[in-house]
Amino acid sequence: MSQMITAELVDLELDLAANSKEAAARSLAERMVALGRVSDLEGFLADVAAREAQMPTGLDGGIGIPHCRSAHVTEPTLAFGRSAAGIDFGAPDGPADLIFLIAAPAGADDAHLTILSSLARQLMDTDFTTALRAASTAAQAAALIAGEAEPETPGAAEIQGGSETPGTAEIQGGSETPGTAEIQGGSESPETPAPEARPFRIVAVTSCPTGIAHTYMAAESLEKAGHAEGVEVVVETQGSAGFTRLDPAVIAAADGVVFAHDVPVRDKERFAGKPTVDVGVKAGINRPAQLIAEVREKAARGEITAAGTRPSPMEAAGEPGEGYGTKLRKWLMSGVSYMVPFVAAGGLLIALGFAIGGYKINGAPSVMEHFVWTDATSWAALLFQVGGLAFGFLVPVLAGYIAYGMADRPGLVPGFVGGAIAVAIKAGFLGGLAAGLIAGAVVMAIQKARIPAPLRGIMPVVVIPLVSSALVGFLMFLVIGAPIAKLQSALTSWLNGLSGANAITLGVVLGLMMCFDLGGPLNKVAYTFAVGGLAAGTDGSFKVMAAVMAAGMVPPLAMALATTVRGSLFTRTERENGKAAWVLGASFITEGAIPFAAADPLRVIPSAMAGGAVTGALSMAFGCTLRAPHGGIFVIPLIGNAFLYLLAIAAGTAVSASLVVLLKGLRGQSADPAPATPEPKVAVAA
Repeated sequence: MSQMITAELVDLELDLAANSKEAAARSLAERMVALGRVSDLEGFLADVAAREAQMPTGLDGGIGIPHCRSAHVTEPTLAFGRSAAGIDFGAPDGPADLIFLIAAPAGADDAHLTILSSLARQLMDTDFTTALRAASTAAQAAALIAGEAEPETPGAAEIQGGSETPGTAEIQGGSETPGTAEIQGGSESPETPAPEARPFRIVAVTSCPTGIAHTYMAAESLEKAGHAEGVEVVVETQGSAGFTRLDPAVIAAADGVVFAHDVPVRDKERFAGKPTVDVGVKAGINRPAQLIAEVREKAARGEITAAGTRPSPMEAAGEPGEGYGTKLRKWLMSGVSYMVPFVAAGGLLIALGFAIGGYKINGAPSVMEHFVWTDATSWAALLFQVGGLAFGFLVPVLAGYIAYGMADRPGLVPGFVGGAIAVAIKAGFLGGLAAGLIAGAVVMAIQKARIPAPLRGIMPVVVIPLVSSALVGFLMFLVIGAPIAKLQSALTSWLNGLSGANAITLGVVLGLMMCFDLGGPLNKVAYTFAVGGLAAGTDGSFKVMAAVMAAGMVPPLAMALATTVRGSLFTRTERENGKAAWVLGASFITEGAIPFAAADPLRVIPSAMAGGAVTGALSMAFGCTLRAPHGGIFVIPLIGNAFLYLLAIAAGTAVSASLVVLLKGLRGQSADPAPATPEPKVAVAA
């Protein structure tokens, strides 16, 4: 650790140089650059900002830990700053006065990451943070962080087991917990009888996107809370330094499980069949006692987790304040994400069939009955029929994986059954949405029921699939199926009837939605609407899909064009990002514009929305169609009115690029940070 932080990397008056988290990160990063620890300041700060965007790094107790892995870091480094005024890093209890900037190379070895992880655990020690607040010199603070000096806190001797507290047994519970001294190796109670009941046992897994700080802080927090509650807590930290799987015997003996994670838990099926609390990693840091209490309550009610894998923490308790709308969006996107590959495969195969054999291929006999190896029409029919079968899975897959997102693996069976019923009664995409939500809700309700211990083993295999499928079938066939089928029919008729001003207006709305949050919730709503419409297979739905993809390509293409024609308005890092944005935009990856929007949202986002609206309107006006849900320019040969489609994209890109150049030019100065060769101020764009 002494090699990672020195006095030159410590600023005890950070508030004099920074009043925001961005400025604080820059001030500390500049110290790293001065020592040759960081090779590209702007590139490194972009990586720090990207990590911060995933989840705020402020922690209760006045701590901020901005951190990232970056290709611009030459060796693992830690910088420390202290701010008397405090800097907001998004912690629930207010600004942070202790700021640690952790920089790890993209390929840091396990030894370095283990050291950084040990610092994360130290931050949960109040003696350590108190000593840092009292440090009078940079050298003293660096020595404390490096472990070369011990915190001098009154009463520490008692906590560590001084003369006032001679035995570990007393710290662990004294006379109330007979036999602890023997377990710890003491000699104070050699003849204490064995306890009548063992303590409640919890196994936990912690992980975060970077795997350096939050992972280990959550582990430390849970272990301390368990110790205070008299609960045995054993944690598996799945961090950047690797992880050691918990002994299967330890898992088997556990009474409950806590998952505090922001990335998927590896080998999660190991923990199936136990009461489980599943939350984000910051919940493990901020409210560990509450999580332990929730696990104990679930165990008392007999609640179990029937399976051990799911794509993301959707049914989790989550962070305080996460509303039902946020969870609903996650559930729906779970279904859409699994449905898209079927749409892509089916749509492209059908399009290829039409391209080779013409529209008459729709009435061709089954290739099982008639197939001529040398006949192009037979090959076209093969592609068309395989694509049609792939399309047949769209609604069941959508419903099945919505239920999966809500209730994990037990939701798959009733979800798929409900989706198949939606197809049978012609309820379409809307029926699939309803079936998935109903299936997930039914399974979640069953899982919350108190189940006798002898039945728990057959719950995931027999009871849950049987009961949930029957209930979903009843509701879909006899209660809500018919109204949804009528609504789906009305929506399909409306899309097919769109023409003139109505079609253009819809194109404008879809274009604005696609470009407003660049891959965020509103963008996903528009995309989901378009992809779901493909299941209907109508001309109107194909026009909507074309407009959505075209508008989604505009923001990154516009930023790439703007950085090319007026590079002086952008930083060196943005110009580099602009080169990648050409490819991202051409591939229909709207998120390629996020770095530009994050740096200058008031100029970039309105410009992107204007261009997206133009492209969406033109695509609908030109009657362009698209059967594939993705692909960008790589599916242009399969697009109806392809030339006009490219013209619509080019027009929107030009509008967005012109606007962003104009708005940035109004600032009257260059955005290039290079101080060595200052560029002249940029004149107002004509």
